[in-house]
Amino acid sequence: MGIILLAIIIFILVLVVTNIAIVPQATSYVVERMGIYHATWEAGFHCKIPFIDRIAKKISLKEQVVDFKPQPVITKDNVTMQIDTVVFFQITDSKLYTYGVERPLSAIENLTATSLRNIIGEMELDHTLTSRDIINTKITATLDEATDKWGIKVNRVEVKNIIPPAEIQDAMEKQMKAERQRRESILRAEGEKRSAILVAEGEKESAILRADAVREQRIREAQGEAQAIMEVQKALADSIKMLNEAAPNDKVLALKSLEALAKVADGKATKLIIPSDIQNLAGTVTSIKELISDK
Repeated sequence: MGIILLAIIIFILVLVVTNIAIVPQATSYVVERMGIYHATWEAGFHCKIPFIDRIAKKISLKEQVVDFKPQPVITKDNVTMQIDTVVFFQITDSKLYTYGVERPLSAIENLTATSLRNIIGEMELDHTLTSRDIINTKITATLDEATDKWGIKVNRVEVKNIIPPAEIQDAMEKQMKAERQRRESILRAEGEKRSAILVAEGEKESAILRADAVREQRIREAQGEAQAIMEVQKALADSIKMLNEAAPNDKVLALKSLEALAKVADGKATKLIIPSDIQNLAGTVTSIKELISDK
C-alpha cells in the first residue's frame, strides 16, 4: 500500500508540473478546452487542466520580417519586370491569427503579389523605376487593410529591387555610361578651362611685371640723363661764373673762342659760319702763344 501511495503522489506531482506553463515576454499562447478556443495566455505563470486544456499555438508578438521572392508584374506600357519586396508585420490578435487564415505567411505573400500587380499595372515603366516610395505607401495601406481581419498589422512594405527586362537593362546601362562620360567630359573641360585661365593670368601678371620693369628702367635712365645734364649745366654755369669773376682779358676770350670753334668743327655739321673778325686769327694765335708761355 505504501508503494502504491507513493506512486500516486509522484504521478500527481508529474501531472501538475507538466500542466504548468510560463509564457515568455513578447509571446502569447492560444489555449483550447475540449477542442474549442478557451483563452489567450499573455506573458506570465499559467496552469491548464490536464487532459482537457491544451496549448493550440504559441505566437511571437515581435515585429517579423519576411523577404518574398521576386514577383513578375506588367506595367501599363506592357513591360514585364520582376519586383522583390520585404514585408514588416506584427501579430496583434493571437486568436484571429490562429483561426483567421490557414498559412498566414503564404496568404500575405499572395496578397502582396496581387497588390503589386494592381499598383504597377497603373504605372508606366519610367514612373515605376522612380516611384518606389509611392509603391511602398500604396501596397502597405492595401496589405494592412486586408490583413486586419487576420490579426496582423502590416507596418511597412519595402520594394527591395526592381528588375526590368534584359534589353531595358542594357539600354539603361548604355544611358548611364553615356551620362558618366558626359559628366567626365564636362569635368575635364572645366579643368582645362581653369588651367587655361590660370596660365593666362600668369602670363598677364608676367607681362605687367615686365612692363613695370621696363618703365622703371626708363624712368631711372631718364632721371640719370636729366641728372647728368643738370650736372653739366651746373658745371658750365660754375665755369662761366668763375670766368666772369676772374675778369678775363681779350687773350683769354680769344682762347675760349678757338676752343668753341674747334668743338664746332669736330661735329657733324657740313657748314661752318666763321665770325668776321676771324681774319685776325693769326694775331690771335700769336697772342695765345704768348699767353700760354706766360706763367
